[in-house]
Amino acid sequence: MSSLPMTLPVSGLSCGSCAARLQRHLEQVSGITQAQVNLATAQATVHSSLPLDAIITAVEKAGFRVPEQKATLTIRGLSCASCVRRAETALAQLTGIRQVEINLANSSVTMSYVAEQVDFQQMNQAVQAIGFELLPSSEATTPEDRAEEERQKEYRELRQRLTISGVLLAVLLLLDHGAMMGMQHWLDHRLNHLLQALVTTPLQWWVGWYFHRSTLTLLRHGAVNMHTLVSIGTFSAYGYSLLVLLFPEWFYSSGMQAEVYFETAGSIIVLILLGRFLEARARGRTSQAIRQLVGQVPKQARVMRGNEEIEIPLAHVLPGDRVVIRPGERVPVDGTVLEGESTIDESMITGESIPVLRRPGDPLIGGTVNGRGALLCTATRVGQSTLLAQIVALVRQAQQAKPPIAHLADRIAAIFVPVVLLIASLTFLAWWYWGAEPSLTHALLSAVAVLIIACPCALGLATPTSILVGTGRGAELGILIRGNAALETAHRLSCVVFDKTGTLTTGKPTVTDWSGSPEDLAFVATAERSSEHPIAAAIVAYAKQEKLALHKCETFAALPGQGVQASIAGREVLVGTQRLLHSRQIVLNAAEEALLQRLEQEGKTALLAAIDGKVAGVLAVADVLRPSSQAAVATLHSAGIKVALLTGDNRRTAQAIAAQLAIKEVLAEVLPGDKANEIARLQQAGEVVAMVGDGINDAPALARADVGIAMATGTDVAMEAADITLMHSDPQGVALAIQLSRATMNNIRQNLFWAFAYNLLLIPLAAGAWYPLFGWQLSPVIAAAAMGLSSVTVVSNALRLRHFHHG
Repeated sequence: MSSLPMTLPVSGLSCGSCAARLQRHLEQVSGITQAQVNLATAQATVHSSLPLDAIITAVEKAGFRVPEQKATLTIRGLSCASCVRRAETALAQLTGIRQVEINLANSSVTMSYVAEQVDFQQMNQAVQAIGFELLPSSEATTPEDRAEEERQKEYRELRQRLTISGVLLAVLLLLDHGAMMGMQHWLDHRLNHLLQALVTTPLQWWVGWYFHRSTLTLLRHGAVNMHTLVSIGTFSAYGYSLLVLLFPEWFYSSGMQAEVYFETAGSIIVLILLGRFLEARARGRTSQAIRQLVGQVPKQARVMRGNEEIEIPLAHVLPGDRVVIRPGERVPVDGTVLEGESTIDESMITGESIPVLRRPGDPLIGGTVNGRGALLCTATRVGQSTLLAQIVALVRQAQQAKPPIAHLADRIAAIFVPVVLLIASLTFLAWWYWGAEPSLTHALLSAVAVLIIACPCALGLATPTSILVGTGRGAELGILIRGNAALETAHRLSCVVFDKTGTLTTGKPTVTDWSGSPEDLAFVATAERSSEHPIAAAIVAYAKQEKLALHKCETFAALPGQGVQASIAGREVLVGTQRLLHSRQIVLNAAEEALLQRLEQEGKTALLAAIDGKVAGVLAVADVLRPSSQAAVATLHSAGIKVALLTGDNRRTAQAIAAQLAIKEVLAEVLPGDKANEIARLQQAGEVVAMVGDGINDAPALARADVGIAMATGTDVAMEAADITLMHSDPQGVALAIQLSRATMNNIRQNLFWAFAYNLLLIPLAAGAWYPLFGWQLSPVIAAAAMGLSSVTVVSNALRLRHFHHG
């Protein structure tokens, strides 16, 4: 059985060490060849030949859980118990279905399934193949919706616990600091401690259960995480205080101070809970971009059944269905216009703000917004086959990927908690044996401070949150980044190689010059209208652009390699090469000769037109530059990146294009099979190379480059070979993709720096390393506040990428 990738949601991931430990555990399971665990998305991607049940069991053995969705659907076509068995068997065979039960009496099917592995369309196809049909009882949700649901559930639980714990902490602080407020005679010393214990107990056991349950679960599997540190630290302060409360005489007889630290235990729990609350709220915004993308597609679609227009769930639309799109509505599926004319806002796909005109025969993209016209289209791609669904899949793939820089944080997070436990133990022993009196008090407070302040969450979140936000922002800008190293490599690029046709140029011939009169151009265009040559189409399009009325062609003949000949309104028209005119004894004057030569030197295809034996004008056709090509190349040059032009065209044409763009390195007359060799040559010279192309013949070079960048207006083969896909035809997107990569990598480095610096600076402070020199000792309460702040800081820094823009 082959090793296939499988992405599963995971519950119970609370910090970087959890993610690293689960990843390490999965990689040790026989049958799993590769595993990646992403803390920010709470997902595990596993390459395995094992069945889904075995992988879920492996996750559960590590102390985590794969959430399952439950759904009750209606099934049509059941008539007997045999039907039930057949339908249950068909559904149970789908990867992702954990349990299925069908009730013949009410024609319902109840399923438990892993939604990331199976969707309604697959379920429906499975039962349709044996003669039944499923009807959804509720709208299907996306992985982002489910992740947001889980986050909201956690958020509500945290908010409830935080509200109650805030009241309890206020009472606790009042009791602990009553003496400072002139209330020293209000309560007996022993009674005060007893009341503190009563208030702290629900804080420790009910509010703190959020941390303790995770600790217990992991301890059963011989593992630890950040919650373990919180549990040990708070129970140390709480347990010590209970002993003082219950056995004060023993402490006095031993010469130790009988102080209680209920306030410390309670404050730590509340402050860390506050940090988790703020982090959960901030993390909800990291996947906002992809949720917005998914939300662009309507849940319902209007289709024609015969002559009747009906509204059905989007999941029921099939390829070939005729779909009605009213003015102002979103396009529900990818399709082709059958009737109507309207402008379509495609900015959410391409990033281009100007709406495009769509007429019969033109393509439509699901999720885009229809303008003022009504359209009837035929559905060509539905469900997971649509362009938007593929974009979302690419973004999810990128968000699961780990660039090489992330592995350092993973390795550290994997050993972080055991190392912190060791440091806390050594801190306790050192203070107890050699510390200033009261040594036990100092030992306890310092050890608890070390446990509390050492937060591996910041390390675990540093990379995935930046990737989550960066790739989401890229999708909003029409830049799709995939591959586990593309994001990191793109920021190191030193050379960008552009294929000429279709990237820097429009990829289709356009009339650039005409020296004759509009009347004569109408005759030329009429002659060319009967030709199938691309240049002929360009001439006809130019005449229409000039709003010229064409004539009726009486006779027409194509002259291979020379041009065309036609009779129009009693006049003889020739359009073609100079050789064609010479063969008909038509001579050019000096000015026409000079114009012809100049146009050819500019790399244009020059044609001559003659009417009734006389030269009517010189016409030039060229593959013209895109409007933004010069700005794109200038932006790359200003960023210190070398730009090269790669083309199979002749050197004269290539040099003419390069001169307009100020490109010095020109690789012309390169055969399709040699393009990859040219990329390799640049790499051997020490360049980190990006290849930008859009054609089938660019695919080998795109794959060979350090980063392949494809235009989505090109071929599917080119996009499949590329690491980055631009969802528009603007070459400025190349510079924008590189800038986004640089911004994301800088953001990751900032996060890693602060995560490492935080621990390197504050753990020694918490352990009391500075006490002998400066008398500094960190309170566990302050340590708890600092720990919560570290994770919130990392997530908040990553969220700055949401505002990334060109420049």
